[in-house]
Amino acid sequence: NLPTIAPLIQWGFLLFRDSNVITINMRTENDSLGEIRVPDEALWGASTQRAVENFPISGKPLPEPFIRSLGLVKALAAQANADLGRISTEKSALIQRAAREIYAGKLTAHFPVDVFQTGSGTSTNMNANEVIARRAAQLSGNAKAVHPNDDVNCGQSSNDIIPTVLHVSLALALRDDLHPALGRLRKALTRKQAEFGRIYKIGRTHLMDATPLTMGQEFSGYAAQVDKAVARVGRAIALLGELAVGGTSVGTGINGHAEFGARVCALLSEETGIKFCEAANHFEAQGARDDCVEVAGILATVAVSLTKIANDIRWLGSGPRAGLAELKLPATQPGSSIMPGKVNPVMSEMLVQVCIYVQGLTHSVVMGGRDGHFELNVTLPLMAHCLHDAVHCLANGTRVFAERCVEGLVADEAHCRQQMERSLMLVTALNPHIGYDQAASVAKEALASGRSLRTVVLERGLMTVDSLDRALDPATMTKPHG
Repeated sequence: NLPTIAPLIQWGFLLFRDSNVITINMRTENDSLGEIRVPDEALWGASTQRAVENFPISGKPLPEPFIRSLGLVKALAAQANADLGRISTEKSALIQRAAREIYAGKLTAHFPVDVFQTGSGTSTNMNANEVIARRAAQLSGNAKAVHPNDDVNCGQSSNDIIPTVLHVSLALALRDDLHPALGRLRKALTRKQAEFGRIYKIGRTHLMDATPLTMGQEFSGYAAQVDKAVARVGRAIALLGELAVGGTSVGTGINGHAEFGARVCALLSEETGIKFCEAANHFEAQGARDDCVEVAGILATVAVSLTKIANDIRWLGSGPRAGLAELKLPATQPGSSIMPGKVNPVMSEMLVQVCIYVQGLTHSVVMGGRDGHFELNVTLPLMAHCLHDAVHCLANGTRVFAERCVEGLVADEAHCRQQMERSLMLVTALNPHIGYDQAASVAKEALASGRSLRTVVLERGLMTVDSLDRALDPATMTKPHG
């Protein structure tokens, strides 16, 4: 029977040992639709079981950071409700204790509902309510210690709690995962900027030779990109500071206390160290997800920056004999199953793939942001999945790239100088001395004859040896004159 078997497979209850299926004990739960069978060891109830059976789609539950933050929000909501006299202190204490077990990651296995579910995330909100209520029963020894709707969900609706958890969980992930990872990459690039500060090389525009610069200057550009990425992540955290909690069903706050939203936000701010506040307009906070779309844009921008850096580094390390070969990349693993000794820029390739994936995820968030109809956006679980996966992959990809690639980069100074001295674009430095047209003629003759710029200039008697040496000194070409 598929409706019965599917949730068991999804939760991992069906175990096969010596071709025998281990028997699962079931219990009967009731809700407004009637009876339903639930695995006996599961902390969830009827509402969650129906969702698991209704949505056997991807096999992927919502991200663990989201579930853990849901536990935190439920715990602090219970505290606020007790302070406001909406539930007893005894019930609040039980709810907080059970909810904090979720926040600690101890009950994650009891959140099996698929990402692709009801667009409000109601199934996951009820999943939390049921798990907390049943766990509270276990802790107290009283089967009816708290009610999942009346007590755990007091003053709340999925329509304001799920958007609240989305903001809180993302702000924490950005601060605790992506921000430090970008900081490590920035530090590594800044160190290389200093290390490569006196290495002169040829610049490139349009993939063609341009005027010289130092490799330190080149890496300063990468470091500045990451510095801006760090600042962008900071802005993303601030964008997520407004929370929908307190709006309940459609933003009016029906069945809620007027102070509830502000109190929960104050408790969240104290607990996390991130500044949260009740939304200025609850109808915007529940009907639209524009803040999440903007965060998605920031993540896409960070991905673009990282792609540029990763691509440049693998190009600069191409070779070792038939490429640019200005950088020596750390050898992390053999690069070919058929070509002995081959080493590939695998860390750059990894990061580029991560960034492509992230841009796809963020595009899904943008598309989901359009689907806010009237008083509710109904793509909340998908947004949670995409944004958390984007942050998770970007953070890990950035951290590994910094550690296993950037921190071990070595410049080939001799090769860089040789490449620079052979470049025809050094002729640009002669413009102030012989004029653009004459300089262009010199460059063409040098290219056609295979001789150096220096030889052609001296043969034509356009400059003295001393003045030519000063003009072609790479140190003078890497900064403005006058």
